[in-house]
Amino acid sequence: MSDCVFCRIAARELPAVVLHEDDELMAFQDLAAQAPVHFRIIPKAHIATTNELTEANIEIVGRMVLCAKRLAQQRGISGSGYRLIMNCNGEGGQTVYHLNLHLIGGRQLGALG
Repeated sequence: MSDCVFCRIAARELPAVVLHEDDELMAFQDLAAQAPVHFRIIPKAHIATTNELTEANIEIVGRMVLCAKRLAQQRGISGSGYRLIMNCNGEGGQTVYHLNLHLIGGRQLGALG
């Protein structure tokens, strides 16, 4: 999708500080970081929202979570803790309509309920 910012980052058409890349995933620093550690992990294939996930996407979502785990370990925050978030649609806080997993940590985060 040529108008999708994350598709353009995955295609290396837009700059990003890339932390991980393989055939199916890319992880990069969030430009509007909410904590000292804030990355986004995306599938390279365009999936707009979690509402579009199907049984065929189970493996890619699992790989996204495992990638987050490895990045948290590399950044030294796996022991102290971190948060993983997937926003869905406008009221859920989604601003870029390409499935993405936020990894946030490096400081005490507030409780979510």
